[in-house]
Amino acid sequence: MPERHYMIDPLRNQKIIFDLIEKTQYFTIHAPRQTGKTTLLHELAHRLNKEGNYISVVFSVESAGYRSITEETANKKIINSLYSSSGQYLNKKNCPIPPEKYTKDLTLENYLIDWAISQTKPIVLLLDEIDSLYDDVLVSVLRQLRNGFQIRPKRFPSTVALVGLRDVREYKLKVRPSEASLGSGSPFNIKAKSILLGTWTKEEITELYNQHTKDTGQVFTKEVINRIYELTGGQPWLVNAIANEIVVEILNEDYTKKITLAHAEEAKENLIKRRDTHLDSLLDKLKEPRVKNIVSAIINGDSLVYDNFNDDLLYVMDLGIIRKEKYDIIFSNEIYREIIPRVLNFSMQENIREEGMTSCYINPDGKLDMDKLLKAFQKF
Repeated sequence: MPERHYMIDPLRNQKIIFDLIEKTQYFTIHAPRQTGKTTLLHELAHRLNKEGNYISVVFSVESAGYRSITEETANKKIINSLYSSSGQYLNKKNCPIPPEKYTKDLTLENYLIDWAISQTKPIVLLLDEIDSLYDDVLVSVLRQLRNGFQIRPKRFPSTVALVGLRDVREYKLKVRPSEASLGSGSPFNIKAKSILLGTWTKEEITELYNQHTKDTGQVFTKEVINRIYELTGGQPWLVNAIANEIVVEILNEDYTKKITLAHAEEAKENLIKRRDTHLDSLLDKLKEPRVKNIVSAIINGDSLVYDNFNDDLLYVMDLGIIRKEKYDIIFSNEIYREIIPRVLNFSMQENIREEGMTSCYINPDGKLDMDKLLKAFQKF
């Protein structure tokens, strides 16, 4: 919320989105959790409505995101979510009809057709959490959107954006084995472009932190910002969490105190130990075999080459866990690089502690006594 929070414009580098809307295209936006997808969507819808050339609504389909749901019930839940959200963005005359007053067969396709016909302006529909849907429900929603593609923009939304953690190729793997075909009429053949939201640059982090400096006089020096960038890789949630940890938790909002490199290191350790929601969500992904296989290969020093046809590799990159750097595949930032091996090797670490193997070469402050460690290794 711009009136309450420090922000940088989420649409600052997104000319491509406006070009796709102007060309009445369908597209996907995907990015890891807590990188600003929903903020971008809300800003986009409000800006389009304010400019007055389009009618735009953001709505989530997450209410239909469980395995046991029927297609009929899913349609109702998704339509209810759309109608409920439309009131946040549009005046009454531009909103769709209340679902309980709809007299035709209540499907998303029919509902969108009648809404588009009733409007004089083209509709830009932004579907959030699309990859929360499962199996037949996901295929059904995509088929209905694909069916409307041919009759847009007069009788269907002119642009549809599907927004989630993953690209459309991942939806295919989610609903069917990779070897099975849905034919040339596949519901997945509906997007003109796939947009991956990137992490922040040092310049953007500086822009964000300078807003705090302007308000309080407390400075994040270039040296501190460079270190925070190394720790976070520009991941938006981590960038905010590190700053909040330093300013609020470590310095107790005493703006007269200087922010140092030691504070950045302490903040990193605190986040890792606490395993806040973002890190917990990230670590939960390590339970998936396809994720664990990739990160284990990196930890073990196995050679991983970027391959545009390796779905597992692209999936883990989409989750924001790893990134490509020149010819190598590495963890996205220092915090991930440190916490992921800790989690994967936790049971091994506990066993070592239980066997008392470390007591001889660890000092009371928890640091290594290198002389004792090397002598123990020679003896071993």
